Amino acid sequence: MSALSPASKKPLSDCTVAIAGLGLMGGSLGLALQGQVARVIGIARRRETLQQALAIGAIHAGCETLAAGAAEADVVVLATPVGVVLEQVAELGRLAAAGALRPGLVLLDLGSTKAQVCQAMAGLPPGVEPVGGHPMCGKETSGLDVAEARLYEGAPFVLTPLPRTAPWALDLARELVLAVGARPIEMGAERHDRLVAAISHLPYVLSLALFAAVEDVAAEDEMVWQLAAGGFRSTTRLAGSDVTMMLDILLTNRDNVLKLIEGLRCRLDGLAQALDADNRAALRFQAERIRGLRADFLERYGNGAR
Repeated sequence: MSALSPASKKPLSDCTVAIAGLGLMGGSLGLALQGQVARVIGIARRRETLQQALAIGAIHAGCETLAAGAAEADVVVLATPVGVVLEQVAELGRLAAAGALRPGLVLLDLGSTKAQVCQAMAGLPPGVEPVGGHPMCGKETSGLDVAEARLYEGAPFVLTPLPRTAPWALDLARELVLAVGARPIEMGAERHDRLVAAISHLPYVLSLALFAAVEDVAAEDEMVWQLAAGGFRSTTRLAGSDVTMMLDILLTNRDNVLKLIEGLRCRLDGLAQALDADNRAALRFQAERIRGLRADFLERYGNGAR
C-alpha cells in the first residue's frame, strides 16, 4: 500500500493533475478540469502542442517529458494510445522506484483496453496508486484542435481498479470523473475488454471491411462513390479513426475481437444462406427480429449513446 494514508489525502480541488498526451482526450480533459483542480500540467513531446494547449487554456504549465511533469503531480492521467500507455507505466515505475514521484501518486489512464494496462500497473512500486480508466466518448476527428470542455459530459467513464488500489485513490479517480461531467462505472478489466470489443472494436473492423468491399466495386465502376450517401458514410465512419490508436486497441484485445469476428461470420453466413435460397420468410424473420431488438435498445438506453 501507499505511504499516503486516506486521512492525509488531498481533495481533488487541491490536486495538481498532470496529463500526458494533449490530443482530443487529454486536451478536453484539461479544459474540463479548469476550476476543478489546483493546477493542470500538460505533457507533450512537441513544444508547439504545449504552446497551443496553453493558448486555449487547457493547461497551466507544460513539460516535454513525463519525468518532469509527473514529478510535480498528485494525479497523473495517461491520455495516449494504449501502446504508449504501457511504455509510460513502465517509465513511471522506474521514476517511483528512484524516488522521483510524490508518495501516493494516483495514476489513471484513458486507454481503450484495460487488461494489459492493469497487468502492467500491478507491477508498479507501492508508492503509486493505479486505477484503470476508459471514457466512452470521442469524435470522428482527433487532435487538440477539436478538444472541447464538454466532451465528457454525460458519457460513461469506466474505472477498473486493481486489487491493490486503495479505496481513497479510487474515490479520487471517481471524483475526477464526476468533475468533468462523466458517469463513473466500475468493472473488472477483463469484463470491460470483452464488452468494448463488441460495441467498439468489432464495429471498427466491420467498417474497414465494408469500405474495402465497396472499393472493390469502385475498381470496376467509380460511379459508386457518387451514389454513396449518408447511410454508407455513417456505417463506414469508424474506418476514418486513427490507425495507430486502433492497431494498439485491436492487438491488446485480440482474443475478444477474434471471437466476435467469428460470430459475425456466422451471422453473415446465415443471411447469405437465406438470400441464396431466395427465402423471403427467413430474411424477414431475421430482419424484423433485429429491427425490434434495436428499437428496444434505443427505447431503453436512448438515442444519444456516445
